[in-house]
Amino acid sequence: MLKKGISLRGLEVFEVLAASGSVARTAEMTGLSQPAVSQQLRNLESALGADLVDHGKRPMRLTAAGRSFLARTEVVLSELRLAQSELTVMDLTHLDTLSIGLIDDFDNDLTPRLVTILADSLTSCRFKMITAPSHEISEAMVAGDLHVAVAASTGETRETITEYPLVRDPFILVTPQHLTVNPADPLSALRDLPFLRYAREQMIGHQIEVQMTREGMAFEHRFEVGSHLALMAMVARRIGWAITTPLGYMRATRFHDDIAAHPLPFAEFSRTISLFAGSDWSDQVPREIAQTVRRLVQAQMIDPATSRLPWLNGRLRIIPD
Repeated sequence: MLKKGISLRGLEVFEVLAASGSVARTAEMTGLSQPAVSQQLRNLESALGADLVDHGKRPMRLTAAGRSFLARTEVVLSELRLAQSELTVMDLTHLDTLSIGLIDDFDNDLTPRLVTILADSLTSCRFKMITAPSHEISEAMVAGDLHVAVAASTGETRETITEYPLVRDPFILVTPQHLTVNPADPLSALRDLPFLRYAREQMIGHQIEVQMTREGMAFEHRFEVGSHLALMAMVARRIGWAITTPLGYMRATRFHDDIAAHPLPFAEFSRTISLFAGSDWSDQVPREIAQTVRRLVQAQMIDPATSRLPWLNGRLRIIPD
């Protein structure tokens, strides 16, 4: 049994506070009052018998005990969120065959969970799954090689395909860690480093190039990289800077100590991750899969991303059915 004073709400508040360093910001993000946030922290510290934050500093910083406890807290909350997302089990037992394509941004965590859930539901079904960049997934969907796909939206409407928007994924700036970005002139810090581009044939690369052109921004064309993780590795090695999305940033966990994420230094734009299904399919199956993907994305990608980068709250979000 947990000690009195340790509650799920208290753990959630502590996780947000650790990321934001501010009681006011934590109150805003959790919907609690500032006194309620402070009380949750006091209850937790009292139950543990240790200070989790240095109360004499602003923004608040974690103590050694706080850092240790946060690591455990994040694991516990992640597992609870995943368990919650898997409570609603799809009934796909009536299907004879299902082929699905998933955007490779989900490879790290979400795809293994989703495949497990699908496998539990597809008791007598021939099942095929592929992972690939969005442009390849879209091409396979148009060719009729897939029944269902999750990929970045092109914005096009096709009579033979129904689209179910899932996630708004805003573009963000990624720079080497410790590179000073002046909010008044954010581009000044980037002028001495090259812009690292995604390959232009990739949907994400094309969307970024179009937006940069609209903004009247031109940078020397030196690097064009088709691998997302290779691109993030180059940023980590201080070779240059890049534009990606929070889903891409969270996929590059191994480089987080060496890269920093910032809001864009120009007009915000975003991509939409959607589920696509052949229009000859009944609405039930795509909607059930879409709802499952939304829950998994919220638990495994959005919650950790907004905890690490609180300024993404409200920008990176689920698109309701």
